[in-house]
This record gives sequence, C-alpha cells and structure tokens, in this order.
Amino acid sequence: MEIRLIKAFQTIVKLGSFQRAAEALQYSQPTITIQIKKLEEELGVRLFERGKTITLTNAGRLFLERADSLLQEYDVLNSTLSDFINGDAGSIRLGATEPSASNRLPAILAEYAITKPKVQVNVSIGSTRDMIRMLLEDQIDFAICNQPEPHLELAFDSLRHETFTLLLPANHSLADKEEIRLQDLKNEKMLFTPGTCPFRIRIEEMITSQIGQLRHAGMEVTGINAIKYFVQAGMGIAISPEVAVTPPIPGTIVKTVKDLISGPPLGLLTKRNLDAQSRISLDLKDEIKRKLYVGV
Repeated sequence: MEIRLIKAFQTIVKLGSFQRAAEALQYSQPTITIQIKKLEEELGVRLFERGKTITLTNAGRLFLERADSLLQEYDVLNSTLSDFINGDAGSIRLGATEPSASNRLPAILAEYAITKPKVQVNVSIGSTRDMIRMLLEDQIDFAICNQPEPHLELAFDSLRHETFTLLLPANHSLADKEEIRLQDLKNEKMLFTPGTCPFRIRIEEMITSQIGQLRHAGMEVTGINAIKYFVQAGMGIAISPEVAVTPPIPGTIVKTVKDLISGPPLGLLTKRNLDAQSRISLDLKDEIKRKLYVGV
C-alpha cells in the first residue's frame, strides 16, 4: 500500500471533496480519483459513497481511524531513516575488554552521547578471545581489545601500548623504597590473571627474562579489575595495567618499577570488510581513536 494513496484518502476526508483534495495535493482530479480507486481495490472495500456529497462507508470510517497513525508511523520511520543515513541515529554493537571497558569506555561514550543522543550503543564485555568470536559470529560491529593472533578475516588497528605499574598493600616493605626493580619482587607472592590473558603473558615475559622462577607460587584472579581488591586484602602484590589501578583504592599504593617493559598493544578489532560498517559505527571508531591514540 502506497503512502501517497493514504494521504490522498486523508486529504479528501479533511477537505470534503475530490476536487479540493486534488488542488491541495497539486494533482488533477482524475489522478485523485484513480488513486482512491486503486486504494479501494487493494483493500477490497469501498471507502466512499459517491453522490452530491462525499460520505464515508463503514469501511471508510474504520480505515480513517487507522490512517492518521499509519502516516505518523511513516513520518517517524522516514525521520529515523534520514537520521541513520546522516549518521545521527541507529544502534552500535560494541565489544570491549577490561580494563578499558570499565576505565576508559564510559567517559568516551558519555561524551559521544551528548553529540549523538539518538544513537544507542550496546556494549558487550569479555576477553580478547570473546571479541574474536563475537566479531566472526556477527554479534558485535567492532571491539576495543588487546592485539590478538593474526586472523585472515580480522584487522587490528593498534592505538597505544598499555603501561604497567606495581600495586602493593600500603603497609608493604617495598612501599617506601625509592627505586624498585623486578629483581626486588623475586621473593614476593604475585597475583596473576589467567594464563591466556595478554597481560599475564606479557608480565611472565618480563619475569622470566629478569627474575627467572618466582620463589612463591602466584594466585590467579579472573578479571584484571578485581586484582586490586586482593592486593588490598594483603593476599599478594600485582603488576597491573596502570589504568586498572590508578588512582589506587584505600589500603593500596602504586609504585613505579624501573625495568618494566610496556604492556600489550590496545586497539580496535574489526572485520576486514569495512563496507559493512554503518556511518555511526565509523564515527564512533573515529572518536575512540581520537581519545585513545598515543602512538605505538
């Protein structure tokens, strides 16, 4: 059913004649007559009783009740599609890993929402492996995560390297030491994320090259943002991405370690087929790049 046919019907009812409706819509009267005939054929009912005056049939009165809402819904849809085409409306499915999901993304999205209030952003949080799976299964449009292993279908745009720092209980013996090196941690109980975590892999590279085997077995904590609470409880110390532990929570202290190397790259993971990206997704990607890029 064409919208112009509904508008013609509505205008005839409003103005009381085919002729006045034709003038208002800038059609000829025969054109209006043909449009109403076509509408009646599509609906399978007569809408008007034709005579000296134009009156609605029972079916016409029923159709009139719905015509206004149909046109309003059409106008809303037309406006929404226009906003989408112009990059002002729609939805984005964004994936993110920690600590960026909690410590970087909220501020970026809050600012983005001010300029794009009609855009809905749905955020999925998980590991880098989760981001790969969700992209390949078309569950997200793109992701903020650490650099994964190369994949034929995916592209990674590196924006920065994470910066590591040392998190200690406030009463720890190293808290007052002016210069700390990795060798100073040899006898300490370390808190780690699971073995597949990019941060754990990078930290173990440092420990292996500078310390060798730790004297104390470490404790594993799933979730990089949770480690600071275990440090707070005095259960060990942790080398952590700086963004995850700064500012430190009560009972903990952040210290620089002289010979720490940089953490794994953080960036945007997307499918290689960028033609499938909507304008609003591309706009948000550009905003994230602007906020996170510091050179790599």
